[in-house]
Amino acid sequence: MSPLGTHLLLDLAGAPFATLDDPAVVESALVETVAAMGANVLGVHLHRLSPQGISGVVVISESHLTIHTWPERGEAAVDLFTCGDAERARAAVAALGARLGATASTLREVSRGAA
Repeated sequence: MSPLGTHLLLDLAGAPFATLDDPAVVESALVETVAAMGANVLGVHLHRLSPQGISGVVVISESHLTIHTWPERGEAAVDLFTCGDAERARAAVAALGARLGATASTLREVSRGAA
């Protein structure tokens, strides 16, 4: 039986405070990532945390893309689950680090579905 989809976990480090603390920049980077993977945006919701940071989700017809930022540490955690094209998703998510100005990243992948 084939998997339901691919879950990509991206950890970013070394990104500028101003980038990770700007909702407009983060939203633009997420939407560009979805476009690059050829997915369809159904909705976007970002929440500005206090005193800094952003949590956000882009719901896509292929599943979802989320981000949580820690600007004071220059770090972000990104999750993408997709039942779409895994190769395009890997490339798009890997490029997200550059869009956010990260100097280091780690990408892990998990196949999702019945055990």
